[in-house]
Amino acid sequence: MDERINKIKEVLVREGMSQKELASRLNKNEHTVSNWCINKSQPHLKELKKIAGILDIDICELLVSTK
Repeated sequence: MDERINKIKEVLVREGMSQKELASRLNKNEHTVSNWCINKSQPHLKELKKIAGILDIDICELLVSTK
């Protein structure tokens, strides 16, 4: 998947959280979170909601705007 859909990586950097820490808090494999961060694969909407909750942000901040 070449198209950038999520901004998980940049939000993690902004919030000062590592991919490893996010993976641990989500009980996911680090490779899975890495693939999300490079937009190789996409998390399910339920996972995006969990990520937003962990980072205490609006879920929209995790997605690339379509406008």
